[in-house]
Amino acid sequence: MRSLAIVLANLALCAQSAVAQDYPTKPIHLLVPYAPRGPADIAARLVGAKLTEAWGQQVVVENKPGGNGFIAMSAAAKAAPDGYTLVMATIGEAAITPVLFRDAPYDMARDFAPISLISDADVVLAAHGDSPFKLVADVIAAAKAQPGRLSVGSPGNGTINQIVLEWMALNTGTQFQHIPYKGGAPAANALAAGEVPLAVSSSSSVAAHLKSGRVRVLAVAAGHPSKFNPDWPTLQQQGVPDVDASIWTALFAPKATPEPIINKLNVEVARVLELAETKARFAALGVETIASTAARLDARIKRDAAQFGRIVQKANIKPD
Repeated sequence: MRSLAIVLANLALCAQSAVAQDYPTKPIHLLVPYAPRGPADIAARLVGAKLTEAWGQQVVVENKPGGNGFIAMSAAAKAAPDGYTLVMATIGEAAITPVLFRDAPYDMARDFAPISLISDADVVLAAHGDSPFKLVADVIAAAKAQPGRLSVGSPGNGTINQIVLEWMALNTGTQFQHIPYKGGAPAANALAAGEVPLAVSSSSSVAAHLKSGRVRVLAVAAGHPSKFNPDWPTLQQQGVPDVDASIWTALFAPKATPEPIINKLNVEVARVLELAETKARFAALGVETIASTAARLDARIKRDAAQFGRIVQKANIKPD
């Protein structure tokens, strides 16, 4: 019986390998939990176009926004695990939503097979150009002098931006007045207009306002210097311990997708992300390409979810 089981297992592996060699033989549907022109959508279209060129099969990007990402993620989780339905998710869907919503309709470990990280963007603490804040120390001092009164904008409740703000508050013994906007662009525009003196934003959202001097970056939230402006200090370097966060996107398949197909996707995505043209297209948006193994992506999700879960609980962060 044991010998028969081994034979059957080997036959199954051979069959999967044969399927992977032929893959893909029809269009691939790449789901995006956001409307067009957002970071995940742009990543999906740039990578999808290159995969189409390489394999001669169309990668069809399908935008399924709404429901805190539930619509796209649920559709991907329920899709046939054959490599023909994928999802381009962000740190929000993969590492924040699961700790923010107790009734989330999907579970990352149960429902998805990680393929690769795709891109990474800076989260920055930025100030209005005419504000008195030149250093993070100035912000901390003002927040301590007037607890809960210093306004800081963000793209919304429950975002990585709010998590960074609350993380900063917890680790410096301060309180801020969080002002949620409906998206990254509205929050950045509000900062540039002086509606709020500070904002936690993505570097890409504030990029258009930096040259005009209406916005200046005080620090990045990652634990390492920015690849796009090494002169920006990190929050850790500016006296805010432990904070380490960025906005990443990653590619996933339904959980039971055969490993040879996952591996084939991983290899091809890594090749695409190393192309000079791809790097340049992402860099123009203030975003870095970061191909990874599936295991590295899985570890990143677990690390971020554990960290963010603690912040969400301690700061009592609630979604919109």
